[in-house]
Amino acid sequence: MSELAAPLDAPERPLQGLPAEPSPDGAETGARSRQVIRCVVALMFYQGFNLSILGTSSPWIARSFGLDQSGIARTFAWICLSAFGALALSRMADRVGRRRVVLWSMAGTPLSALCAALSPHVAMLAVSSIFLFAFMGATIASAIVMTAEELAVDDRARGQSYAALAGSLGAGLCILIMPLLALSVYSWRLLFGISACGIALWPAMARLVPESRRWARAAAAGAPGATSFYAIFRPAYRRRAVVILLSTLFGATAATAADSWCYFHAVTVVHLPPAIVSTLILAGGGFGLLGFGSGAWSSERFGRVRTIAVIWPLAAMGALWYYWGPPAHFARPALWLGAGFAWRSVMGNGVMVAQNSAATELFPTALRGTIFGWIAIVTSLGALTAHISVALLAVPLGGLSTVVGYLAIVGVPGAILYAIFIDETRGMTLEAASGEAAAGAADSDDDSPPP
Repeated sequence: MSELAAPLDAPERPLQGLPAEPSPDGAETGARSRQVIRCVVALMFYQGFNLSILGTSSPWIARSFGLDQSGIARTFAWICLSAFGALALSRMADRVGRRRVVLWSMAGTPLSALCAALSPHVAMLAVSSIFLFAFMGATIASAIVMTAEELAVDDRARGQSYAALAGSLGAGLCILIMPLLALSVYSWRLLFGISACGIALWPAMARLVPESRRWARAAAAGAPGATSFYAIFRPAYRRRAVVILLSTLFGATAATAADSWCYFHAVTVVHLPPAIVSTLILAGGGFGLLGFGSGAWSSERFGRVRTIAVIWPLAAMGALWYYWGPPAHFARPALWLGAGFAWRSVMGNGVMVAQNSAATELFPTALRGTIFGWIAIVTSLGALTAHISVALLAVPLGGLSTVVGYLAIVGVPGAILYAIFIDETRGMTLEAASGEAAAGAADSDDDSPPP
């Protein structure tokens, strides 16, 4: 990890050029792509379940440890430290390969979940969750990168929609079984226990997850060794990196607030039974699955940037509808919340597909994992901002739900930044979109004999 200490002003070394796209070789290429998608879907389904555990079980965690709204928010804020582990692992994915980091993470995730399930006090739960979310973040980042690197140009957005869809289905399973587990004194501990059973997936993943061919070619050319932790801030990528990270900060602040407290708001603030809440979230989330397909279609039809710029503010409107409602004495509060949740799910899922497509296409192979590590850090800062804001402002502003509504609006500037500063990559090869093709041409010119 000596590259982490590389000075910011070190002389730039051009990234090695790579062939434009893997040349198709018929059935073998198609079979490999299908295998990658199957592995990514399995990984994302499992980690989607894990990603939802804390938010879904927050009312019962708070009850177990005697936490009020500010207390549970402070606990979630500490868990944001997991981003540093995700950053290190994502950087390692560029150094040692996507496959190796996925296997490390798929071993660490269930072990961390087991520790969380057995936590006797909230501090141990927080520490266990920090490790859990670090491994989870590295798995998700590597899966997104592998999807982009293994699929053809016209299939990349669709592949990202499959990955995101699998994550949502995993989250839906978590929400579906929570009312059943709530009948037990162990409630949230059983959710973590189910996650710990994911160790059974490791042998299959070790056998089936392939190494990215793009990464292997880049490693053979020495490209990962020519980069540093700070290489995303080189002049060639600086504008993209800064804008994406700023947009991520705004978006993470808004999304963390809206995603973390939807179950809490419905159960604790609106006073709906857990079974009803799970039903409306599953129904709204099921309707929201349409967002993945529509996000992929819009990304290919209108472009990644336009999709993000238009749909992101619409997702914020859905969050306001959910958290600032229903009105007093509204006859069907579950219907109100379900409609708001469904609207936000459709828009949020569409934005997710476009963002994942853009982020993987704007940076070269040797930095593709690294940018997701930086995104994890900034996402953590946004999540920390959201949870601290809720903890500090819930009482002065009249409740957690009011604060979450204000935080949802914070994401809108991110859409504006995307619209103004981010380059469109629709229809471009990964090498052309990221600039690797130009770097390769420059290297070829430098190596050519004089006339």
